[in-house]
Amino acid sequence: MQLSDELQIDDDVKALMERYFDGLYQSDSEILRTVFHPELAYVNATDGNHEFMDLETYMTRIDNREPPAKRGDPRRESVDRVTQTGRQMGLVEARMTMMGRDYQDLLTLIHTDDGWKVITKVFAYRAKED
Repeated sequence: MQLSDELQIDDDVKALMERYFDGLYQSDSEILRTVFHPELAYVNATDGNHEFMDLETYMTRIDNREPPAKRGDPRRESVDRVTQTGRQMGLVEARMTMMGRDYQDLLTLIHTDDGWKVITKVFAYRAKED
């Protein structure tokens, strides 16, 4: 996982983001369930493709897709910005390229008894530029 220059990131948030990227690249819902809050709000904000899902619907989609790792997709991801407000909430801006698309994610985090969890995933994508 690439971090933007001079980005300060809490070790627990860094570990969460590593699991996030691994889970997406492997299409592994078990890993992703350790990342997402059970009340996840998933929002695809891509123009012309708005979608809203809960955790179970999203995990079904993950389970039914061919993993980018199996397809041999190159793995490129970065965390561009992290904002934490004490130990209660935070925001992560991240990017990932897979499945022929460049993704831009805004992830809202909350701190729970089980550590940091993504409570909202709002993202958009565009066809990958070569």
